[in-house]
Amino acid sequence: MLEKDLEKKVAKYSSLTQKALKKIRLSKGLSVQQKCIAEDFLSMAQNYFADANYFLEKKDLLTALAAFSYSHAWLDAGVRARLFHAKDSRLFTLPE
Repeated sequence: MLEKDLEKKVAKYSSLTQKALKKIRLSKGLSVQQKCIAEDFLSMAQNYFADANYFLEKKDLLTALAAFSYSHAWLDAGVRARLFHAKDSRLFTLPE
C-alpha cells in the first residue's frame, strides 16, 4: 500500500512540475543581476527535474519524489521573489 501511495505522489508531482516548467517565464524589467539569479533558479529547477526522471527510470521512487519536490521548490522560490511571472495558484505559491 505504501508503494502505491508513493507511485501516486511521484506521478502527481511529476505532472505538476512539468506543467509549471512549461508555464514559467522570467519577469519583465529584471536587472542584469536579477536576470542571472532567475536563470540560475530556472536551471536548478530543470536540473532537478532531469534528476527526478533519471531516478524514476531507475525505480528509485523516493529519490525521484524528492527531486521533483526540489525542482518545484526552485520555481516557487523564483515566483515568490518575483523573478518569475506566474498567475496560476494551482501550480505556484504566488506572492502577496
